[in-house]
This record gives sequence, structure tokens and C-alpha cells, in this order.
Amino acid sequence: MLRALLDRFWVLLGVITLVFFLTALVPGDPVDVMLGERATGADREALRASLGLDKSIVERWSSYVINVMQGDLGNSLLKQRPVTDLIQERLPATFQLAILSFAIVVAIAIPLGSYAARKHQQLGDHAATVFALLGQSIPNFWLGPMLVLLFSIYFAWLPISGNETWQHIILPAVTLGFSMTAIAVRMLRSSLLEILHQDWMRTARAKGGAESQVFWRHAVPNAMIPVLTLLSLQLGALLSGAVITEVVFSWPGIGSLLIDAIQQRDYPLIQGIVLVIAVLYIVINLVTDVLLGWIDPRIETQS
Repeated sequence: MLRALLDRFWVLLGVITLVFFLTALVPGDPVDVMLGERATGADREALRASLGLDKSIVERWSSYVINVMQGDLGNSLLKQRPVTDLIQERLPATFQLAILSFAIVVAIAIPLGSYAARKHQQLGDHAATVFALLGQSIPNFWLGPMLVLLFSIYFAWLPISGNETWQHIILPAVTLGFSMTAIAVRMLRSSLLEILHQDWMRTARAKGGAESQVFWRHAVPNAMIPVLTLLSLQLGALLSGAVITEVVFSWPGIGSLLIDAIQQRDYPLIQGIVLVIAVLYIVINLVTDVLLGWIDPRIETQS
């Protein structure tokens, strides 16, 4: 466990460094955004000095790393508020969207993947495979508007954007979870097909148990080990993949906040959001390793 934590510390330091330098290379000057192109040179230099942009990039990096390690992500250049406050205001909405999307993934992928494996090379298996291929082929930025046209404009069943009621989250959650569901269905189906032909499965059947009992008691729990790893990564991807979906549906999460920050060249806010997403990935991955080690003690928590 100590080694795993140490490895993730270096990963986090690498993420901090990479995000800082990539953000510094983004074209445009935040001073121009804040003051406009007609500002005097003296005003520009004064603002640049107050923001610390007059220092070398190495000095700014070292100062940023020290501040992050102390829990200080800095202040937004445009909003003049702590980055942590801005993220805390938007993070609950992103969590709501990601959790519901993840629930949709689990609720559909497990029964559909299991059904496809049991009906191998039959009509149900082919239908599930087509669904999985479509889910992986259709991008969120296309699926979202299509769902809006169908369910919001044509049928007028669901609202287009916002988060005022529970109905507002349905379309973005389905959009975000659709491709993830397809990936999980294919993974579970492949894992089950491999397990169903193992010798120990034949032994379980030979003991006289019903086929459905053998399937759900022995095959599915063992097939869920790689699927659980996939789902944990998918949960992290739901948080980062929510960027496009939140913009399409005007969902007030950190995804839409990130797009606004990029457009406004708000470097501290960009860095803070990307860093939070990376930390969530690391935490989810660590929890998954611990959980897999608990399910199967043969798996060591090393990475």
C-alpha cells in the first residue's frame, strides 16, 4: 500500500508539472483578456507583475508546486476568487451527472452483457453486439443534440438544458453513459465467454447445479474482476468526459467551467480543474486496486 501511495505521488507531481507547462503554452495573454488591447503598457506591466506573470516560467512552476502541495490552487484571474471555491461550487453538479451515468452503465451493461454471453451466436447476442458497436461509434457531441431534437423539440418530453429539476439530468446522463455502457457490455460478454469454457465451470455443472445458478454464482462474479477495473476507469472518464456533455446541455459542472476558463485564458482555473480531475482518477484507481485485492487476494495492490 505504501508503495502504491508513493507511486501515485510521483504521478500527481508529473500531472501538476505537465498541466502547468501545457497551460503556459496556450496561445493568448490573460492580460489582454482582462484589460483589453487598448490598455496602456504601464497598466499591462503592473497587472502582469501583480499576477506573477513577469517571473520566469521555472519560478512560476516551483511556486505553483509548493502552493498546490499546501492545498492552494491560486485565484482565478478573471473572477478574482479562489480556484478551490469555484471548483467546489461546480463539482456537486458534475458528481450528480457522473453518478447517474455510472448507474445507467451498471444497470444496462451487466444484464445485457450476461444475456449476450448466454445467447452466444444467437439473435440476442447479435443485437447486443450491434448495440455495443453503435455505442462506441457515436460521439457524445452528436448524440446529445440528436436526443435534444427527439425528446425535447419533437416530443417535448424533457427540458433542453439547465439543472432546475430532476428531468434536466436525464438527457445528459444518457448521453454521457451511452458509450460507456457499450464498452462495458463488450468487456463483460468477452470475459464471460472465456470463463464459460473453463474446466472448473464444467466441474461446477457436473455437480448437478442448475445452469442459471452456476452462471450467476460462479461465472459472473469471476468475470466481473476485469469489468470492475474497466468500470473504475470509466467512472473517472465520466468525470473528464462530462466536459462536452455539460457544454451541450448547459450543465453547470466543472466541464463547462473548464471550457469558460480556456476561452478566457484563466490559467490558474484551468490548472486547478485539470488537477482535480487527475486526483479523482488517481483516487478511484487506488480504491479499485484495494477492492480487487479484497475480492481476489491473488491480486497485489502495486499500481
